[in-house]
Amino acid sequence: MRRMQAVTVSLSSRHGNPASDSARLNGLATEIIITSACDRLGKGKNMSNPRPLKLPIGAELEHLGWWKRTRRAAKTVLGLDREGRDFPLYPDDTFLVSYPRSGNTWTRFLIANLIDDEHPATFANIDARIPEPAAMSRRQLASVPRPRIIKSHEYFDPRYRRLIYLVRDPRDVVVSNYYFQLKKRFIPNGYPMDEYVPAFVSTGIDRFASWGENVAGWLATRSSSSDFLLLKYEEMTKEPERELSKIASFLNIPVNHARIARAVELSSVQRMRELEKEEMDSWKVTRNTRKDIPFIRTATPGAWRSVLSNCQVEQIECAWWPIMTALGYEATVANPAQPNPNLTWQGQSPSAAVRFTRVA
Repeated sequence: MRRMQAVTVSLSSRHGNPASDSARLNGLATEIIITSACDRLGKGKNMSNPRPLKLPIGAELEHLGWWKRTRRAAKTVLGLDREGRDFPLYPDDTFLVSYPRSGNTWTRFLIANLIDDEHPATFANIDARIPEPAAMSRRQLASVPRPRIIKSHEYFDPRYRRLIYLVRDPRDVVVSNYYFQLKKRFIPNGYPMDEYVPAFVSTGIDRFASWGENVAGWLATRSSSSDFLLLKYEEMTKEPERELSKIASFLNIPVNHARIARAVELSSVQRMRELEKEEMDSWKVTRNTRKDIPFIRTATPGAWRSVLSNCQVEQIECAWWPIMTALGYEATVANPAQPNPNLTWQGQSPSAAVRFTRVA
């Protein structure tokens, strides 16, 4: 039996300039039925049986031998095991959360350079300054000075009480993830995008659920809280100083214009690309990965237009049209008046409540 979960999403722009584009989020509400597996797939070829993807973060180690089990147990005792999703929290922890490939690393650089511009952030020191529990041991995470700002890609976790959530157009997210997984050799050269997009839309391409489930889970539960700041990657690339000022206010960091501008300069795409070339062999994310595919790619909103076919775009838009509309991402191919034949929708306008239900 398919599992079905109803999620109400209420979005508001509480921390920004009401005159900015992000103010369009104010008052929008979306009720979404999130279904499993292929329930959200649109039309297109090669969608009924997509090729299985090699999942990251050691998913192939599900059946461990005795030696690997012994090593894992020893690491746990010594505090050298990776924290992953479950780790001790402190009341003053703040989380920087996003779906993978949504600009989280860039935002970490911005925040780290805002806090201390005399010691600029690099790939060599970013994990010590704004740690990622999935990439470090319990002992390393416990040694990070408080108050901590912690990076995460996790789907909703009720223990995360104060957080910044960064969202990006899912059409750009799927393209960025595709090339990142090529870089990590999780998928082979020539892996068909016609098969990658359905996997991205249905169950997701890693352990962080699908883009829609990850985004909707956090927005539905946290968007009305004063301890929640919603940022859009596209707004950050357009007005980085304005968006970083919102972050500074949320984190209670006293700043001035010069300090904001300095942090933006130190976190520029050009500088990060230069750092990547210098440090790719030492940073654990890029170590032993393909050097012909950069970690920092185009970093340009809308790059999906030159990569995805109309059919691939339609699959994404039909799956998540209510969430995308609430966030200000306009559909370009999918027509809500002519929905996916497996789905029906009720709603009068993008600002009205929208409900997706399964056709019997």
